[in-house]
Amino acid sequence: MFSHSAIWDAVDALAKRHKLSVSGLARLSGLDATAFNPSKRIGKDGRERWPSTESIAKILQVTEEGYDQFMSGGGFLHVENSNPATPASNYTVPLLGLAQAGAGGFFDPAGYPIGQGWEEVSFPGAEPGSTYALEVTGDSMTPAYRDGDILIISPTEQLRRGDRVVVRTIDGEVTAKILHHQSALSVELHSLNPEHSPRTLNNQEIEWIARILWASQ
Repeated sequence: MFSHSAIWDAVDALAKRHKLSVSGLARLSGLDATAFNPSKRIGKDGRERWPSTESIAKILQVTEEGYDQFMSGGGFLHVENSNPATPASNYTVPLLGLAQAGAGGFFDPAGYPIGQGWEEVSFPGAEPGSTYALEVTGDSMTPAYRDGDILIISPTEQLRRGDRVVVRTIDGEVTAKILHHQSALSVELHSLNPEHSPRTLNNQEIEWIARILWASQ
């Protein structure tokens, strides 16, 4: 499963590889010096706090490391109860294009791709059948996600307020939003672009909704 401790381990490992403290790495990346401090990893209410996709993108840019190197270098993700003899890098997930995600007949009721013959991408720590990759095409998800970005999607992860999600409506519209509120009758979604107004969908209008775990930006 997606691990809070593993992503922070990857940040620590990245800093160590470049002979930096986590504070030095943050400053070098133009972030607040305390952004990656251990005290910032758990909130005052005891809830886990995660580094943002934007902050990860900045540290990768300034260290000139790639996405795959970051994930593998610090054990970014791990597979619960996996066979220790099986390297995490051997795991792959299905890769769909945005147009495929919007077409009918490609998903089970939970929102996971069905069938065979998909392209695949490596994603260390992915449990088979729990995640898949969605390649963004066009500018429908800007400014958060650009053409060619890869989103790692999990239809099995529990959704919480503030999560970035991909939503597919029964009309075939696929879009990335921020989950603001979810009730037994409807879902309120906020746009990743602040210029766009919030949107409320009745549950009957939604075919599936899945959490975005990671974006390769």
